[in-house]
Amino acid sequence: MTVFLHEVHRVAGAAEDEFADAYRSSLATFADSRLLYYCEQAHGSGPSYRIVTIRALDGAAAAEPYLEWAAGAVGGLRYGTVSKLLLPVGWSPLQDVDLAAVPVEPQDHEPTLFMEDTGWPDSSLADYVEFWGRDYFPMLAAQPLDKALLEIQACFVPAYGTGRRKEAILWQRIHNLDRLLDLMVTEVPPERKAAGTYMATALTYRDQWESRLLRTASWSPWS
Repeated sequence: MTVFLHEVHRVAGAAEDEFADAYRSSLATFADSRLLYYCEQAHGSGPSYRIVTIRALDGAAAAEPYLEWAAGAVGGLRYGTVSKLLLPVGWSPLQDVDLAAVPVEPQDHEPTLFMEDTGWPDSSLADYVEFWGRDYFPMLAAQPLDKALLEIQACFVPAYGTGRRKEAILWQRIHNLDRLLDLMVTEVPPERKAAGTYMATALTYRDQWESRLLRTASWSPWS
């Protein structure tokens, strides 16, 4: 079973390039884990010099060699990091990862934008995740990708007691920059918040979440 290690690194600004170089040169270092995503939080969308990495692990124990490497290789280049071991929920498009198929050479592609939503439900975590899978995921999946704002590529919950007990994470690719701009500058109209709409129903499960706008590095193994 694939376990995913999600990390948010608070990188020293002057060490940004050195930090990236260390990860880029380590892609083939670990036999039982692979870096999938190396993402920069877009400047202007939150705290500065935040790097988000997602690594696929062949079991939780596979995190240890990587974490030992990171402490020595990049520990002095960051102010700290927040790490979580994650598992995909049953309906998540991303499930097991074939580590042998993950590139171990730096790639060359256009950056991709992702929106990472982390929600903290008032309801049970199981009910919240079921709601996402029943209502939100099909709603987005029904839209043509050339018109959709978001495409859900993964949904995670913390594993093995890591992270908050009631927390779920959506990993969503952004497909339409015009719709992203509308989201940022346009007030939500009343009819989209009326009883029976997704936004109104979602408030029965949670009213607190956090969104990050993340841009993959051009060399990131997955984009």
